[in-house]
Amino acid sequence: MSTSSAPNGTVVLRYTLAVDAQLPPAQSFFARSALDVARDLIGCTFLFEGIGGRIVETEAYRQDDPCCHGFNGRTARNAVLFGPPGHLYVYFTYGMHYCSNVACEEEGVGAGVLLRALEPDHGVERMIARRGLADPRLLCSGPARLAQALGIGRDQNGVPVWKPPMAILPRGAGGARVAGVPHIVATPRIGVRGGDQKPWRFVDTDSEFLSRPLPCAARPGRPPGA
Repeated sequence: MSTSSAPNGTVVLRYTLAVDAQLPPAQSFFARSALDVARDLIGCTFLFEGIGGRIVETEAYRQDDPCCHGFNGRTARNAVLFGPPGHLYVYFTYGMHYCSNVACEEEGVGAGVLLRALEPDHGVERMIARRGLADPRLLCSGPARLAQALGIGRDQNGVPVWKPPMAILPRGAGGARVAGVPHIVATPRIGVRGGDQKPWRFVDTDSEFLSRPLPCAARPGRPPGA
């Protein structure tokens, strides 16, 4: 992987070859570092029962990371996070929201990728009905919004993401509006404990559907002070 620096502590990443094939990723795609999977999912399409859109924002969590649900070991609540890889780990937060993650790395390791934001382009009317609003930028721009818009809840915990009713399609497949190589930047994650600054949040800098917009100065190709 090649990188270059950008202002405000961001890192510009070059897209890898892992999702270039025009076939849905197999389970082995997820049996890799959560950092690699989080990066390579940007630009792919995530669907549940045919509803979803292009992934524009993810965050990686590894077992040696105090912010990870697997940091203190395996429990009944987080068992899906410990594998096998490629299964959806759904957790309930703040007593009201579900969030969707994909378990990564080898079985027995507690690591995953949080799906933070989608660009909605499949089943938008269903998403609008579930979310109770019409602004497409607010349908899936955040992990709780994403889960609500797609109808993901506790019953989906442990479901494999590479086969129905889930699907993850390579970029440009499934009618995705943007088929080109995404411009990816890595930034610190959002809302993690202790002000952790690891650049483990991955975003498509051209997207208007992020959970939190990038500062203009952090976008690649923008001259300092512009």
